Amino acid sequence: MPIFTSEDHEKFKALRITKVAAALEVLLADESNEQVLPETLFRQAVDDALESRRSARIERLISQACLPFADASIAELDYRQDRGGLNAVQMSRYAKNDWGREQMNVVITGMSGAGKTHLACAIAVSACHNEHSVRYWRMDNLGLALVSVHDDHIAHRNLLDQLKDVDLLILDDFLTIGIDARATNDLFTVLADRDRRLPTMVLSQTGPEYWVQMIHDRVAADSIVNRLANNSRHIKLGTVDMRREENMRKRRAEDHWN
Repeated sequence: MPIFTSEDHEKFKALRITKVAAALEVLLADESNEQVLPETLFRQAVDDALESRRSARIERLISQACLPFADASIAELDYRQDRGGLNAVQMSRYAKNDWGREQMNVVITGMSGAGKTHLACAIAVSACHNEHSVRYWRMDNLGLALVSVHDDHIAHRNLLDQLKDVDLLILDDFLTIGIDARATNDLFTVLADRDRRLPTMVLSQTGPEYWVQMIHDRVAADSIVNRLANNSRHIKLGTVDMRREENMRKRRAEDHWN
């Protein structure tokens, strides 16, 4: 039998405490709580409602981040010795990092298949769990998006604002291919605005010397690369082809059922 009436629920809705009321109703209906003080149950209901709200916010942040590996976890990273600059102590610090106050960029380099994207996603998921906003872009897709909205002033402004203000911006396959001149200007604007204010994470097979060559505007190239390379922490992954190992693992799992 319901503890609260429909009239009660309308009042809860007006007070914007529907989640607290729902949690309290569950606690009151539990016979094991019959001897528990009402104020104790109320506090527990408040805590449960707050945790429910926090969980929903985290799910929303992860969804909005558009991560290719939304289930990646720092706790499940492979820390074998031949993975280069990857170590558990360093990653535990990244897991707790306050990205909203961080001013240093992060540059992750390594060969194709080294696990750069998966590592970045693991860090990003931890950031979301700490209630920071994150946005992942593969660089070629971002270039196309910037060019496609360039003639729509409102859409263009909105995209630039999103890129400028997200707590952690992740740019994957950074300058693997050339970039349109208009997108170059936008990228410069975004990175200049984020510089020493909010961090950008760059994933690349190459380094600053190659990035400069991929931007035709030499002045813009120097400014972009300088901002990224000279104010960053660097994670250099080793020679293990994690993509190949994961594909082999999947094939072995599939063969098990044949």
